[in-house]
Amino acid sequence: MAKLTLDLHPIFNKGDRIEQALEDIIDEAERKRVPTVEIIPGKGSGQLKKRVLRFLDRKDIKQRYHRLDKDRDNHGRLFVYFRFRGKQ
Repeated sequence: MAKLTLDLHPIFNKGDRIEQALEDIIDEAERKRVPTVEIIPGKGSGQLKKRVLRFLDRKDIKQRYHRLDKDRDNHGRLFVYFRFRGKQ
């Protein structure tokens, strides 16, 4: 199964670049019709993960993906799943 991965460690303290990276990965997943995106905010204090979850909970973003899972074994990872219907 194909999957895109976004590691946010290099840009953890650059707020505008975080949101742009998240939008870019969602756009790429839709364009390439990739069913899963793995986002790695890291374990840290959890502030970056909360920021990512707030971004993914926005109404305009939430309607673009099917579901969101938090990795139960590694709390520093999130999985965003897409559902594509019909042909390209």
